[in-house]
Amino acid sequence: MEDYFEITHDDVSLDEVIARLTHPQAGAVATFVGVVRGESDGERIRYLEYEAYPPMARETLCEVGEEIHSRWPTIQQVTIVHRVGRLSPGEKAVVIAVTAAHRAEVFPALSYAIERVKEVVPIWKKEVGEKGETWKSAS
Repeated sequence: MEDYFEITHDDVSLDEVIARLTHPQAGAVATFVGVVRGESDGERIRYLEYEAYPPMARETLCEVGEEIHSRWPTIQQVTIVHRVGRLSPGEKAVVIAVTAAHRAEVFPALSYAIERVKEVVPIWKKEVGEKGETWKSAS
């Protein structure tokens, strides 16, 4: 059972992420899928462009995984896959999954994971909407 962290340009398959985490000791697999919204601050979004320096971003994702294992020792595995590049509304931007023998701690660990990814992982996004474009952190 190993954790898995990735920065990718490719679409993320939720089925593949879950298959990577399914094993006889896992009684609970919880997932979070972040998708590109079609609206931000009242403006229609045409697309987002995510950018990252993959080695640094992946290292920070690993640190988030270590934090989760430290706070919730019963969490067996953590997977975080974040896309970069141009994404349209409705496309998956981030997939996070955690496993444990029982369900009690998967939900708080999952919530913690997405909040930490948004706080500390060096990923930036450019929102391109009807009124122009704006660079933001990926929070």
